[in-house]
Amino acid sequence: MSKLKVGQKLQIQCYKHNGRPHRCWDEAIVLDIKKNYIVFGNAHTLVIEAHGNTWRTKEPAIMYFFKDKWYNIIVQLKKTGVTYYCNIATPFIIEDDTIKYIDYDLDLRIFPTGSFKILDKGEYKYHKGKMHYSAELDKVIKSSLSELINDYQNHAPMFETKRNLAYGKQYNEIKKGSHLL
Repeated sequence: MSKLKVGQKLQIQCYKHNGRPHRCWDEAIVLDIKKNYIVFGNAHTLVIEAHGNTWRTKEPAIMYFFKDKWYNIIVQLKKTGVTYYCNIATPFIIEDDTIKYIDYDLDLRIFPTGSFKILDKGEYKYHKGKMHYSAELDKVIKSSLSELINDYQNHAPMFETKRNLAYGKQYNEIKKGSHLL
């Protein structure tokens, strides 16, 4: 992580347990580098699905990737309020200017009202059987979901609206500055 610099552009690659690519984002701009995580930003970025479909994200996002936690957090800065989309996933690695992680299906959606919902339980159950997740991995995944909910309920810094709006502003300033180069 020491080689990274604020303003640097990376890509994101998400894989499934079987090693197959799942999804790729063409931009993640480094906004902050902490001891245990890195904060990135993007907006209207191109997303390529494993089957070749492409689309663009709808709003600016702030992303937290953790060195030692089995989840990542996407803060969606929507006009209707801040929404969080949290993926249960392996800690990230960075190779060749690309953030890489394995997605384990379960997601936590946190709404602007503060309520939340666990998503994709059926998909998790299906992939757990199809890809033969071990009992140990299943335990880590479920424990990580509990840890994530606990972090949210205890107001961890990643869930502070003011902080995330400031990161959104920082992302916009970096993007404006990149057009001057």
